[in-house]
Amino acid sequence: MDIVISSRVRLARNFKKYPFSNRLSSEKAYTMIQESRDAILESPTIMAQEFEYIDLEQKSSLDKLVMMEKHLISPELVKKTTPTGVLLKQDESISIMINEEDHLRIQGIQLGSDIHKTWDITSRIDDLLEESIEYAFHDKYGYLTACPTNLGTGLRASYMLHVPALETTGQLKMILQAIGKFGITIRGMYGEGTEAQGSLFQISNQITLGQSEQEIIENLNTVTNQIVEQEKNIREKLLQANKLKFEDRIYRSYGILTHARQLSSKEAMSLLSDIKVGFELGILKTDKKPVNIYELMVCTQPANLQKQIGRALSPDERDEERASFLRQHL
Repeated sequence: MDIVISSRVRLARNFKKYPFSNRLSSEKAYTMIQESRDAILESPTIMAQEFEYIDLEQKSSLDKLVMMEKHLISPELVKKTTPTGVLLKQDESISIMINEEDHLRIQGIQLGSDIHKTWDITSRIDDLLEESIEYAFHDKYGYLTACPTNLGTGLRASYMLHVPALETTGQLKMILQAIGKFGITIRGMYGEGTEAQGSLFQISNQITLGQSEQEIIENLNTVTNQIVEQEKNIREKLLQANKLKFEDRIYRSYGILTHARQLSSKEAMSLLSDIKVGFELGILKTDKKPVNIYELMVCTQPANLQKQIGRALSPDERDEERASFLRQHL
């Protein structure tokens, strides 16, 4: 079962010689951005050659939202009106957000549950940057960050989880209360302050000070593995308790997705969540090439949908195009 969609590691870093982003003048912001670009793009390493720089000031609101929906940049970076940019690896596994809440947000993201691989790649980029940039660092408090909650390692490790059974039965709320004492929290699809869609949630560490990077990751792994097992068990119990009702919901969702003429983003996400479970439990089968449901979820988000069509769409047009897209791919 693909309960774990992806793993993500994010490091918050700041230049020692500049004020934090919220106190940085435009002139110094441009200088800091250029130095960040040079640290990667002028490096002789093979990995550095796989990056490109994107000037977000030159990008449309739609283009920035497309990147946000793909988790390449944060909602906060989309909203910023000061100079910003992003260094993006060609395979989109690494993005370095420049002048977000911190000067640098180094993010690694990989499909699947191998967070150790994600950490290794992200850490290497951090080391590469540190060859050219002197970070703000304190012997007692570690890496200095704009928000005190990121002090220390500056590390946020997270998994994207698909947990419809836990959400439907209300057990996710109880889990949220229980995991807080382990320094772990659950957030919406795009992180803090965002809603969950299609039963997709981010689980991440809250504590960055007083623990090593490996301790943070292992703690997150322990809690995540328990949540995954609970999700599996509840799915099986729901199926055994009322197989007909369980299967009916999945087949109804599949029927709507393959025949509807209009679908809102919220409804599509909910229906796709249902059939994802259906495929994973072997209830739904198809003679076509296996479908990546998570990819469909991303492709049918408002900005990505408009980008594919090539023009701005009204809400009704988006709903129509979303339904058409899903009929074609399912």
